[in-house]
Amino acid sequence: MLKQRILTALVLLPLALAGFFLLEGVAFALFIGAVVTLGGWEWARLAGFAGQPARLGFAALVAALLVLLYWVPVLAAGVMLLGILWWLLAVPLVLNYPQSAPCWEGAGRRLAIGLLILLPAWQGLLLLKQWPLGNQLILAVMVLVWTADIGAYFVGRAFGRRKLAPQVSPGKSWEGVAGGLLACLLLTVAVGLVRGWSAGEQVLALAGAALVVLISVVGDLTESMFKRQAGLKDSSHLLPGHGGVLDRIDSLTAAIPMFVVMLWLAGWRSF
Repeated sequence: MLKQRILTALVLLPLALAGFFLLEGVAFALFIGAVVTLGGWEWARLAGFAGQPARLGFAALVAALLVLLYWVPVLAAGVMLLGILWWLLAVPLVLNYPQSAPCWEGAGRRLAIGLLILLPAWQGLLLLKQWPLGNQLILAVMVLVWTADIGAYFVGRAFGRRKLAPQVSPGKSWEGVAGGLLACLLLTVAVGLVRGWSAGEQVLALAGAALVVLISVVGDLTESMFKRQAGLKDSSHLLPGHGGVLDRIDSLTAAIPMFVVMLWLAGWRSF
């Protein structure tokens, strides 16, 4: 399994980095759109659709909506705000699972949730790409999520006692979340010192980083919640040794909209 994971990573990592940071315009939108469309195909399975026609149909719907959003950019602000509203709603749903399950039972609701997860993530990446320092912003949100994951893993293994959401993901602990958050805050302070941020800018950056990290945990737990309800271990087997696309991007689907909205509120750029 470890060999398989390493080989898959060696193939996918250069492709992913090239797609994120070398492509521009329509090519970038198509690259991210392909990933999100695959995520839609996987999400239909989590929503209870085992047959390929239904799963392909939902993937086609996701692709069609991405095309619409690309050609009608005025919808971007609404999509981002809907994404944030969903992730705020997801917090009590995750923490109160399985009691919260009736709130999102039914194929229609689950498919709608899939759209609220996937479309804002795609839209957010397109906005970041178009803004000043676009590639650096995309790298920043990714590094925040990766740092939080690494910090949570090591601190959770060493000190984890209190379970975060035991019915959703028994391995995650509050101590792990605190460790991942602390790692990201220290990283943010370091970046601020290097870039010469003022005290006010540093405070805003720390607050934004904390929100992005905390909501990324919700993104991870949300996919785990739907997988548990569906009786699945992985969203698919598209990536040997790594599960599916959603298993790799679950934290980012929540972190990206929050990151974009935080930058917008800070006056970085309007939608």
